[in-house]
Amino acid sequence: MGNYDSTVATGYKHCGCKYEDPRQEALSHESFAWTVAHTSAPTKAYLATLPFRIDLRPLGGHVAGPTVTLVHGTPSLNTVYWTEDRPDGFCTKMAQLVGARAGDVIAFGHTHLPWHRVVDGVHFVNTGSVGRPKDGDWRSGWVLLDVEGGDVGVEVVRIEL
Repeated sequence: MGNYDSTVATGYKHCGCKYEDPRQEALSHESFAWTVAHTSAPTKAYLATLPFRIDLRPLGGHVAGPTVTLVHGTPSLNTVYWTEDRPDGFCTKMAQLVGARAGDVIAFGHTHLPWHRVVDGVHFVNTGSVGRPKDGDWRSGWVLLDVEGGDVGVEVVRIEL
């Protein structure tokens, strides 16, 4: 569940976004108001049912391998901006919240800036953005995870749509 999903579903006053300048803030408020006004009650009800977090065991439950935890912002709140310059201690705290151990992956977005870092053996992966990248590369982006063979491979993929 992303920040727009939860704030539109609950009728919250704004989207929980961070702005680089006043123009972007004004456009964001306009976009959010339009989205709230044009989202039907059944769709809002559906958005409210989306999970906050998804835990995957890509190699199955009976085989040793990583757990991949998917969240939008952080494991504690979907509107927190988890940027690459956060200290290792912040990453460690987020890993503790989900019970991550060495070899596991926590994947998130919200900032729309892709990056990958390993702290205490846990992979922290910002997946970027398919629809609105903010890293200066206008192409849609996502992350391809490879968890076979005991190592975690992370590749940022970009494509023109």
